[in-house]
Amino acid sequence: MPGRELVNLVVDLRGEKFGAKGLAKAMRAIAAAGFEIERVAPGEERFFSWIDYEFGGTWSSEAFAGRSIVAKSGDRFAGFATFDSRGLKFSWLRGLGSQEGVGIFGPFGVGAEFRGSKVGPLLLAAALGSLREAGYAQALIPAVGNDKLIAYYEKYAGARVAERFDRSQWRNKRYRAVVLASGQGTNFQSVIDGVTAGALPLEIAALVTNNPRAFALERARAANIPAVCLPWDRKTLLRPDYDAQLSEAVRRAEPDLVLLLGWMHLLDDRFVSEFPETINIHPAFLPLREGSDEVVFPDGSSTPAFRGGRAVRDALVWGSRWSGATAHRITLHTDRGPVLVRKPLALNAGEGEEGILQRLHPLEHQVMAGAIMRWVYER
Repeated sequence: MPGRELVNLVVDLRGEKFGAKGLAKAMRAIAAAGFEIERVAPGEERFFSWIDYEFGGTWSSEAFAGRSIVAKSGDRFAGFATFDSRGLKFSWLRGLGSQEGVGIFGPFGVGAEFRGSKVGPLLLAAALGSLREAGYAQALIPAVGNDKLIAYYEKYAGARVAERFDRSQWRNKRYRAVVLASGQGTNFQSVIDGVTAGALPLEIAALVTNNPRAFALERARAANIPAVCLPWDRKTLLRPDYDAQLSEAVRRAEPDLVLLLGWMHLLDDRFVSEFPETINIHPAFLPLREGSDEVVFPDGSSTPAFRGGRAVRDALVWGSRWSGATAHRITLHTDRGPVLVRKPLALNAGEGEEGILQRLHPLEHQVMAGAIMRWVYER
């Protein structure tokens, strides 16, 4: 199959294999293989942070939208299979995936230590049986782009190809983006580089900064990107008037997407309402639950959710063993919007703020690129 193709697979759940006896058999076999079994609904934060640590940061919010069967070996997570996710907006779910009687399977993963064991096929069977138990007649396994994975699902689930997608459909259109940045612009540069390399289907229409000394301005000049410098003189300009000028500067560029890449100014309610397609990068590992003020890490430790402009410093003062990066949609509540991609970063003993930031920047670049592509896939 061409590497540029994605397929949706469908599994008929009406046979005995996925009935009540088949589900019970799969559960018994997982236990017989030496694993403990848990059924996880949203709320088991350590499980979701393990997904981000083990598999790259894009799956936890998808698993959070559904239910999961999890296999554990002692205190270690071995693998998981999510089923019956609701509310996901990926464009490949708008066909067969939107039909009555079709349940969504995935994400699905086995930790590196346990790959090659029996746990993967057993988790697959258990999750598909759980979809049947929930009343679905078919399961959709979406967006598979690997021949080996297709063969795997054919072998262990009897899956067949139901829908095909050319990846170029998400690359051919270029979306207009406006970047807001207040500082060095390292994340801005990573987006510029991604656009130049053809990895991100964006046209950067403008940079807006509130800091005339921001190095992001030099990056914009080097890339021939129009830039607007809009500092706020608090002595002469009221906050509502400045916010109106900021909105107008963004509005003139007619963006499809706004990216907050180190933007150090709280946006007013009117901005959030006018530009709902806005993604922020934040230098902390934020909880999936928007209202939560605590975040749990892969080792089970927890800290406050470090929101605001000094997240790394706050983590150090608190004594956290972890930092991280999160890309999320903006809402009226600061650093609490729906998470698109996040990734934890384990801290080294005695590590200072500058060292953490140096290690964090590449992670932020990966997280932001993943969030942009997720946004594109949701168009």
